[in-house]
Amino acid sequence: MDILSIIKNRRSVRRYLKNTPSDYEIKRVLDAARWAPSGLNNQPWRFLIIKDKETRYHLAGFTKYGYILKSSPVAIVICMSIPDSYNRDKDLMSIGACIQNLCLEAYSIGLGTCWLGEILNNKQKVSKYLELNKNLEAVAVIALGYPRGNAVKPCRKPISALRIKII
Repeated sequence: MDILSIIKNRRSVRRYLKNTPSDYEIKRVLDAARWAPSGLNNQPWRFLIIKDKETRYHLAGFTKYGYILKSSPVAIVICMSIPDSYNRDKDLMSIGACIQNLCLEAYSIGLGTCWLGEILNNKQKVSKYLELNKNLEAVAVIALGYPRGNAVKPCRKPISALRIKII
């Protein structure tokens, strides 16, 4: 499958089978994530992998979309390493690219993901619960697993509606 097909066909998955992805599969998605571009090649991302059901269920309590974390067999908390950060805005963009790489690789090997951002409304509670040290800032939580059912194909605005102008 070519990259454009992967990009166009990847969907956010909100329901998962109970089967847990293998350590090899998890390593593959993390490997893809770490190859994202970053300013000064600082690679500010860090990954906390949560397979423990009780921990995921407790984490689910910090978001109104908790059912997604309860359904997924794995959650990956993406953190920014404060000591490795040199420009917050640029580093957050790099972490976004890191997450996109993770999601695309997961799809390419038959896994599904859902990027949970709303949970960050409770970032301090999440950090405290996970006992993250002060050098790590939680940036996103990704649900990961084998998709259950088919996701709905979203529509996209035409390029003509998105393009400002050509100079």
